[in-house]
Amino acid sequence: MTHKTGQDLIDEAKHQIEQMTPEQVRDMQARKERVVYLDVREPNEWNLGHLPHAIHLPRGNLEGKVEGLIDRNQKVVIYCARGNRSALAALTMKQMGYDKVSSMARGIQGWAEIDGEIVD
Repeated sequence: MTHKTGQDLIDEAKHQIEQMTPEQVRDMQARKERVVYLDVREPNEWNLGHLPHAIHLPRGNLEGKVEGLIDRNQKVVIYCARGNRSALAALTMKQMGYDKVSSMARGIQGWAEIDGEIVD
């Protein structure tokens, strides 16, 4: 039996989910779309800054807590540092019945590169 690497799992997830660019997310914010921005980074990363109006739920707690925080009918954009954990989280949420979920490609790093607003 061949084993998959962590990168294999990330690549597979990225092919099974919708990804949005930071530019697309910025446009959504400008249009004031009703979207939940979900930050799945660790608390120390969150404390360094995050997207405005984002909610924080570390990737390790996602399966156990997301249903209490986010309704399945809401549109959700998930992000992390570079877009890997968020891709895995988006696939998990898709498997849990969240149909309007996507991952922000390049993560908050990509967001910062386009001068997206970051709040404390």
